[in-house]
Amino acid sequence: MARMIQNIPLFKTARHMKLLALAAVACCAVQSGAAQETPLLSGGVGFYTSTTGGQTRYLPLIEPLLAAPLGNHLLVESRAVLSETVSPSHQGYDHSYFAGLTYLQGDYIASPHLTVVAGSFLLPFATYNERLSPIWISNFQDPPLSANLGLLNSGTGLGGEVRGSAISRAKYSIDYVGWFSARSANQQFFATRGSGGRVSLYLPEKRLEVGFSYDRSLQGKEENFVGTHVWWEPKNTAFRLRSEYENSPHVQGYWVEADYRTQSFGGLDSWIGRFEPVLRFQQTFRHDTTVSDGLPLANTQHTDFGLNYNLPHNTRIVTSYERQFSSAGNENIWETGIIYRFLFPAWKGKSSH
Repeated sequence: MARMIQNIPLFKTARHMKLLALAAVACCAVQSGAAQETPLLSGGVGFYTSTTGGQTRYLPLIEPLLAAPLGNHLLVESRAVLSETVSPSHQGYDHSYFAGLTYLQGDYIASPHLTVVAGSFLLPFATYNERLSPIWISNFQDPPLSANLGLLNSGTGLGGEVRGSAISRAKYSIDYVGWFSARSANQQFFATRGSGGRVSLYLPEKRLEVGFSYDRSLQGKEENFVGTHVWWEPKNTAFRLRSEYENSPHVQGYWVEADYRTQSFGGLDSWIGRFEPVLRFQQTFRHDTTVSDGLPLANTQHTDFGLNYNLPHNTRIVTSYERQFSSAGNENIWETGIIYRFLFPAWKGKSSH
């Protein structure tokens, strides 16, 4: 499973994973002690299997997310990852453990049009990193191949953001985000020096969003990254279309994903309405092979088919088959998983009088 967790250090024992999780929650709890609203603990628990070229891996993981408001204008939020990878080997099974924070940031809501963010944050390039990477949201186990582009190797920045709604009208709205990241070699909060931004236009009547992203790496060899995205969710349907295009000095790529649930046989909560077929098509094209950018060094094409089932109580079963076409070799990839989404107050909030 190739999720964007490059900034997460490796721990050798499961005990370290538990201690880190407790420490993260305790740290945020201290910061939120004077909160006027109830902090929420959310996230997902999943168990995945992946078979590539006859080799199978097992991946249990937990992604907890804490959102702790501090009054009416401040919010502390963080997401962590705790995972284990188990692979059969000639000696039995190989194990590896991962634990760490995906991000940890503070948000100051200055006005309806401006929010100031400081700390370790997800880089807002295109849409996948911020919106679709959590396990309880994504339709496939693996992110698109080109989703790594524009994320400056880590997927997170260490610095600040300004973001909000520049214009909000009945027929359209324009959102923006601008960010700057400092360089950090810290194992937990690794980041590359860079800057960038994103602008999105949303048309409520059409339920259509289009956006443009730009990032610039300011560390080592300075490079530019550009991206566009299109999301469409027609009214009165359970159809969704999501797509992105990313371009860098060394490689470019795109992906298009569509999913659908029928309402014709008793609605979305009927046994038929809970089925969700998913299709994703993606390609990458090399400009050169001097730098991989985390992408294949040969032109690659993926066609991914998925069939998910939405069980009651925020539980999903996800299955997919991927066929990779590449000059480096063709492969079949089979993946299955089950994910449970949880949401509850971190502790009892203060009663208002």
